Amino acid sequence: MRSTKTIIFAAVSLAALSACGGSGGSGSASRDFVRGVGSSTVYPFATAVAEAFAKSSGGKSPVIESTGTGAGMKLFCAGVGAQHPDIEDASRRIKKSEYEECQKNGVKEIVEVQVGIDGIAFAESKTGPGFQLTPLDIYKALAANPFGKPNTAKTWKDVNPSLPAEPILVYGPPSTSGTRDALKELILEAGCKTDAATKALKDSDKDKYEATCHDIREDGPYVDAGENDNLIVQKISQNSKAIGIFGYSFLEENPDSLKGIPMSGVTPTYATISDYSYPGARPLYIYVKKQHLAPIKGLQGYVAEWVKSWGPEGLAQKKGMVIAPEDVRKKNADIVAKMTPLDPSELK
Repeated sequence: MRSTKTIIFAAVSLAALSACGGSGGSGSASRDFVRGVGSSTVYPFATAVAEAFAKSSGGKSPVIESTGTGAGMKLFCAGVGAQHPDIEDASRRIKKSEYEECQKNGVKEIVEVQVGIDGIAFAESKTGPGFQLTPLDIYKALAANPFGKPNTAKTWKDVNPSLPAEPILVYGPPSTSGTRDALKELILEAGCKTDAATKALKDSDKDKYEATCHDIREDGPYVDAGENDNLIVQKISQNSKAIGIFGYSFLEENPDSLKGIPMSGVTPTYATISDYSYPGARPLYIYVKKQHLAPIKGLQGYVAEWVKSWGPEGLAQKKGMVIAPEDVRKKNADIVAKMTPLDPSELK
């Protein structure tokens, strides 16, 4: 049950939020708990840190919603005020266009914190055929128009003669997901660039290049499973011919029913993701709305709880997160201590 606030404190909180400006700066009620949105991959770690913060502080647990990175960015960047989220969990870096949308809506100072590392894991049932794939195989199987031609592949053998003659059936993330973005940028594009003519499009026709390399087919072989990675786990556990794509932690949590699929000969493991030798390795982030630090009770403390949780043998690692190298952890601990805003010149 939420504690009763005094009229004076509520008024001060509301005034602080209103003074922040932005599309949500006026007319918003105060809030005495932290609200986070975003990545389904970061979600289990964010909720674990939220529970730890509530226990250590005696305050309310932050409310974390699994919306997907892209959808979460839209909510996060919509404005400043208690009706808008304080934190965005992200399985990829914020895009320049998203940052600009934040700025347009009055979200002027954004603190970027890398909280760990994850990998886009490709997995199959324990009873699966034992796929051995490459980014080129994935691209030929899932691209809408591989190398500019409509995708007609029905089986994995159509993609690569050395693969099983099994129907292509891949359960993966939706377009709102950061995992989907990372799939396109780390895996599909890597396969796409193996063709010299297509690779050259990046300089001559960027829009055509991105459509050719990133668009995913919609005729059945790729199944959008929504922002529910546990559903993908369930689907492929029950179908030995299906492949699933999700964050590595979901593979690690289900060793009795799933096995990782090697990508270019590298199996997704804690070690191969930690050293980035696995092709699908990627950083994980949280983004903090600095204008909410003063008026939103517990926000500073919740972010500080992440720092306590991301080290060796820490809570995040125990939950399946691959911890970042020591220098990265130190750099980001300093960012949290100083709440240093993101430099937008680094964004793409």
